[in-house]
Amino acid sequence: MSKKRILVIDDEEDFCFFIKQNLEKNGGFAVTYTTDPDKGIRIAQKELPDLILLDIIMPKKTGIKVLEVLKQDKKTMLIPIIMLTAVEDNQTKLKASHYYSEDYIVKPVTYALLKAKIDEVLSRCR
Repeated sequence: MSKKRILVIDDEEDFCFFIKQNLEKNGGFAVTYTTDPDKGIRIAQKELPDLILLDIIMPKKTGIKVLEVLKQDKKTMLIPIIMLTAVEDNQTKLKASHYYSEDYIVKPVTYALLKAKIDEVLSRCR
């Protein structure tokens, strides 16, 4: 069985590296990441990952805008997206749910919780 592919779009390089290391070593996933939201959109359109972990606060383009673009694109609209962010206000959560994010996790997050949420979303969406 091939590994599930996860794309992480987050402007914090260290956080991306930490998530990649943990999910590849302990979760058995193949992880790609970028700190550039526009590059993240292009990677998603080209590689069609099984799941995307998406931050909200990023330079150039917010995660909500990235979510909107991906969910309006026929190629990427069915890719499950988990918002993974430090933003915990209800208005932002509502915006994310409006554009069909599958889950919303507030940082900091433990690896165990992140892995459980990823497994749950993947089992529900595929």
